[in-house]
Amino acid sequence: MGRTRKADETVTREVDSGIAELVPDPDVPRAWTLRLNGTPQSHVDLDDPRRLEFEYVRRLGHVADLIAPDDDPIRALHLGGGAMSLPRYIADTRPQSAQQVVEIDAALIDLVRGLLPLNRTWRVKIRNGDAREVLAKAPEDTFDLVVTDVFAGARTPAHLTSVEFVELAARTLRGGGIYAANIGDGGPLAFAKAQAATVRAVFPHVCVVAEPAVFRGRRFGNFVLLGSYVELPIADLARRTAGDPFPGRVAHDASLTRFIGGAPTTTDETATQSPPPPRGTWGLPAD
Repeated sequence: MGRTRKADETVTREVDSGIAELVPDPDVPRAWTLRLNGTPQSHVDLDDPRRLEFEYVRRLGHVADLIAPDDDPIRALHLGGGAMSLPRYIADTRPQSAQQVVEIDAALIDLVRGLLPLNRTWRVKIRNGDAREVLAKAPEDTFDLVVTDVFAGARTPAHLTSVEFVELAARTLRGGGIYAANIGDGGPLAFAKAQAATVRAVFPHVCVVAEPAVFRGRRFGNFVLLGSYVELPIADLARRTAGDPFPGRVAHDASLTRFIGGAPTTTDETATQSPPPPRGTWGLPAD
């Protein structure tokens, strides 16, 4: 199952959102990077679903590892599919987990299913649709983990950044569940700070994970935001994040308050898409 190709053979397809490329990993057979309109979106190793190449996906993998006792199945909702790196990881590390993936690009779903197929024993359902529309119809008190990782090009759509959106996600969580969101920002970090304030307006327990240089605004990068109605596994998450190939830190409690500063909560009326990454970052060409 899945494609094995020469290291220099890239698969290019037109999909609903533009041009998708599956780029072979030159170092790992049967491993691929999905790029959409030039932006790297996912990395998948068909032989080892536990291999998480992108740092922010590693952070989300830590959350999935810590959300329940080892090997216990969970129920997860993934808003944004791509090549489904995290659903594959959870399916392999937590057998019998029930997962739903929402992806707006139907042609991309077909491409991934055809060339990067999921294991047929995994309980992963893929649904074509808008993340917020599907979330609004999702049942209450159902999921242990809700992950928002949606990008239009290299930017998070505005309608997935508001407190109203986070409230929709919160209602679908079980009592001990965790909401997680991946966003990008740099420079003054106005967007990331407002997003942290927005998640904190819904959940009593919140943290933000990023590399130190990204936290300081020295370079553009990923922020992973977590919210829950119960205490988050801060100590374990901080230890695992510090041990990543690109170590990160976890802002919570007082350090999170300092990070947010006076940033306002984002509402549907004030929501904007995330800022575009500068050229030369996130795999984009420098010119």
